[in-house]
Amino acid sequence: MGKMLAINASMSRMDIGECPKIHDNALRADFEKAQQKFDYYYDVDATEHLQAFISDCDRRTEAARKRLLETQEELTAEVAEKANAVHELAEKIGQTLAKAEELGAQGLVDESLKLMGEIEELRKKKSEAEDTYRNSMPVSSYQQQKLRVCDVCSAYLGIHDNDRRLADHFGGKLHLGFIKIREKLTELEKNYEERHEARRKFDEQERVKRDDKRSYRSRSKDRNDRHRRSRSRSRHSRHRTRSRSRSRSHKHDRRDRDRRRY
Repeated sequence: MGKMLAINASMSRMDIGECPKIHDNALRADFEKAQQKFDYYYDVDATEHLQAFISDCDRRTEAARKRLLETQEELTAEVAEKANAVHELAEKIGQTLAKAEELGAQGLVDESLKLMGEIEELRKKKSEAEDTYRNSMPVSSYQQQKLRVCDVCSAYLGIHDNDRRLADHFGGKLHLGFIKIREKLTELEKNYEERHEARRKFDEQERVKRDDKRSYRSRSKDRNDRHRRSRSRSRHSRHRTRSRSRSRSHKHDRRDRDRRRY
């Protein structure tokens, strides 16, 4: 039992570390303005980031289910079905109660009261399901906390959790945050393949442009190098020509001096 509670407490929050991104309203405004002028395909990056995040959450969920199989007493298929019925009704109550409280906080009293009426009906059904579940096993086994894993956020939920505990879970930041993430991912994935292909073509075009630019620079450098070498050879040739001319002139002057001397 102690091990169960430790597991439950450790999963009430998800430690994913601090976000490495910069969150600034001014930068958001700059981004939205820049996105109107040029398509940076940030939605593709966002989709891939959320896919990785949700995949990690789903792995946690599967690992948690396996951990429960190792720590909880295994139930027969019939008893497990009855336990799941209690879990499902309890979750429905928690979700509806969280929604009713949200509507009440918004001042929508009539809508909130309507949901509270639905909760009373759900509680009756849950009580009946609990009686059926209780009568299907020994008292000692029934008193043990039976946990299940939330499919949305991978947190643990107990079959004996009260309405307040369930409402806190389903109306909590962790659970609601995962709902928003999953809904946003579903929205982004509708156009992901098309957008991903568009960015791939764009990246290919940009790569060709960069290659062409590097090739042009390389050819320009080669031309400049050949021009410098040509100018160097030309200067060297002129220098040798001038040297030879001066040498011949010097020889002629020496012969002329020698003739006059004799």
